[in-house]
Amino acid sequence: MNKETIAVFEAKQIRRHYDDKSEVWYFAIVDIVQALTESPNPQVYLRVLKKRLKAEGNETVTNCNALKMVAPDGKMRLTGVGNVEDIFRLIQSIPSPKAEQFKQWLAKVGYERMQEIQDPSLSMDSARENWQKIGRSEKWIQQRMTETI
Repeated sequence: MNKETIAVFEAKQIRRHYDDKSEVWYFAIVDIVQALTESPNPQVYLRVLKKRLKAEGNETVTNCNALKMVAPDGKMRLTGVGNVEDIFRLIQSIPSPKAEQFKQWLAKVGYERMQEIQDPSLSMDSARENWQKIGRSEKWIQQRMTETI
């Protein structure tokens, strides 16, 4: 079973997708660029970054996969994603004072997933907490939680 969830880094939503078959997390690259740079247009920032990295011979971002993920407008759109290794390389290419905090957050996300595998009820608690952080109402959360069960 594959699933997409939202993780929250400093109040910024990071879309992620867990592939059960390969047991790998994939993170939306544009969301990470937004979180690290606070650029008003992370798509443009990413496009410029890709050109710069490619000119330097680094194709970290260019070689990343694409998955259909829910976009801010609610539609499924093809989104550039990277696994943890890709994301660490990307972070090194973005000058940001938040880079170290993001690395620690990424390690925490991996640790939490290992805990959720051992105790699936933790994933429900985590979902509730993340929805609260992004401002969902208790009624909305309860409806979502009962749909999942």
